[in-house]
Amino acid sequence: MLSCKELVACSSDYLDGQLSLGEKLLARQHLLFCRNCRRFLRQMRVTQATIKAMPEAPVDDVDEIVQRMTKAQPPHEAP
Repeated sequence: MLSCKELVACSSDYLDGQLSLGEKLLARQHLLFCRNCRRFLRQMRVTQATIKAMPEAPVDDVDEIVQRMTKAQPPHEAP
């Protein structure tokens, strides 16, 4: 049976359906007994779905974005 660390290491491949049949069976066996890893995979699925649902915003000018972010930061006080 896989350890939690091993399951986390292959979790992306598991969710993407890229494991071999044997690896998939080992992962499912672990998930039957480990509530924490089931919770982890549920959170991974939600994260993947959220990222896929987000619109892709084009980046027009990286330099302009950096300048706006720099201006938005409060000045640092001298010690």
